[in-house]
Amino acid sequence: MQTRSCQVLIVGGGPGGYPAAIRAGQLGLDTIIVDKHGLGGTCLNRGCIPSKAMIHAATEYEHMSAAAKGDRFGISLSEEPKLDMGKLIGWKDGIVSKLTGGVAQLIKAAGAEHIAGWANFQNAKTCIVTNDEGEEIEITAEHVVLATGSVEVELPFMPFGDSVIGSTQALELTEKPEKLVVVGAGYIGLELGIAYRKLGTEVTFIEALDRILPLYDKEITRPITMWLKKHKVDVNLSCKAKGVTEKKGGKAVLEYEDAKGETQTIEADKILVAVGRKACLEGWGLENMGLDMDGKFIKVDEQCRTGMRGVYAIGDVVGEPLLAHKATAQGEMVAEIIAGHRRVHDPVAIAAVCFTEPEVVGVGLTPDEAKEKGEEVITGKFPLAASGRYLSMDAGTDGGFVRVTARKDDHVILGIHAVGTHVSELSGEFALAVEMGARLEDIAGTIHVHPTLTEGFAESALTALGHPIHISAPKAG
Repeated sequence: MQTRSCQVLIVGGGPGGYPAAIRAGQLGLDTIIVDKHGLGGTCLNRGCIPSKAMIHAATEYEHMSAAAKGDRFGISLSEEPKLDMGKLIGWKDGIVSKLTGGVAQLIKAAGAEHIAGWANFQNAKTCIVTNDEGEEIEITAEHVVLATGSVEVELPFMPFGDSVIGSTQALELTEKPEKLVVVGAGYIGLELGIAYRKLGTEVTFIEALDRILPLYDKEITRPITMWLKKHKVDVNLSCKAKGVTEKKGGKAVLEYEDAKGETQTIEADKILVAVGRKACLEGWGLENMGLDMDGKFIKVDEQCRTGMRGVYAIGDVVGEPLLAHKATAQGEMVAEIIAGHRRVHDPVAIAAVCFTEPEVVGVGLTPDEAKEKGEEVITGKFPLAASGRYLSMDAGTDGGFVRVTARKDDHVILGIHAVGTHVSELSGEFALAVEMGARLEDIAGTIHVHPTLTEGFAESALTALGHPIHISAPKAG
């Protein structure tokens, strides 16, 4: 068996692990990153990037289909577009390959080393890595960074198989299902379900809660509900999946309990289970490391230190929010802490985006959440139907808006939420405003470029202050 030693050992090459490796290498630390399933982790290989590629392709197909059915701002097609799922998946895979290859080059350029294999810890600072050839390498490190990420939650009574799939398999289908049932109406289920509906699949949702996207208030999710109704997507709320039986001809039948407690069945070509993700804690020797746990996650402090000296954990494995950009921020921070810098992970808020139709973005507190914390607030909501840029992009008519929530006495912004086409691109400005403690006057006083999507944010601030320009001023009181 080969033996190696290094200053920093990072396990997991996802959006937390690979930035940690790059930054550690830049800082001159002798760094090894171990990853089995492809640099970039779930995000680049099986999640964020491939799903957004599929969503974009599905939207293009939907637009072409609309042009084939009639004139679309002077543009029409003489026949329906043809869909080749195999080529769509191939295009998506090409993007993934380009990005993961780029990550490998960046790690190498930073002076870090990548070892492809599975790490199994013998103790807190030593692991044995088995590579693709079956060879074993024992690595001992001064500092260890655990970035093992998360995995899809699999229902025990509905294991993944031919008919029952998770999000990973949903992004690899080379044949479009005619009927798709999605168990779970959170962001993963909605993103993929909506994409397949745009491709022409008949889609039905089964959701155990009484609403979709439970992390957002109903005002924000209303435009998504409108889109689902308009596109004849059945959404069954307060319903619990119970099991699946197979029928002849490759069909599957999902049995579920409806809101009245009665048993119902629905037939589908594929059943997508999208009920969440859980920390990846199994199979790599966690039990040998002597780490403290915080429920189902590894317990860390504000510097991502675990209870074991010299061992850090970052990203999904340390708990909510399970977001790639949180993991990246923690990875860069940990590398700098190991190098002797003074850093802590203490964001005011972290923006989250749902790439549904329309898109949703939120950062900070909603009005109700702020009131629950004892804050007296004012809000400003600007409808995107009043934005020239949105209308010029054939958007803004989907009920979308930008809403800002601020403290009444000093106008400090506590939260910003938006729903509408392309609003994900506003998330950076939203996060910056909350992180820097901006006031309504700061946003209103910043000249926003015309015509751009960002004007909606400035107008929402002006609305909260009582004097918007492009909508009628709200009535006092």
